[in-house]
Amino acid sequence: VQLQASGGGLVQAGGSLRLSCAASGRAYSGYFMGWFRQAPGKEREFVAGRRWSGGSIYYADSVKGRFTIPRENAQNMVYLQMNSLKPEGTAVYYCAVARTLGVVTTVREYNYWGKGTLVTVSS
Repeated sequence: VQLQASGGGLVQAGGSLRLSCAASGRAYSGYFMGWFRQAPGKEREFVAGRRWSGGSIYYADSVKGRFTIPRENAQNMVYLQMNSLKPEGTAVYYCAVARTLGVVTTVREYNYWGKGTLVTVSS
């Protein structure tokens, strides 16, 4: 599975941004996909995730009510809609896929990673 995240950029606090994750390669629709972020000097952390093909969405407490994974029709794309962005949301954002039928939120459980996209939130 090859993944590519895109859509990052500079946004003011309170603004919105939508990230995209494109997948290609082996079958991945049944696997669990996650969005992660890594701020400078910090560990990579789980942001949100769901099964690639749809279903329940799981969020980190820090983004609940502000971030969502919209339901889209494109089978090879998953998005992260980020609203009410905060300066502490400045980070490189990654999409990843875990070869599992369960729900996974830890970095080590993910098998495939895309190159990240930088999001900078100015105060």
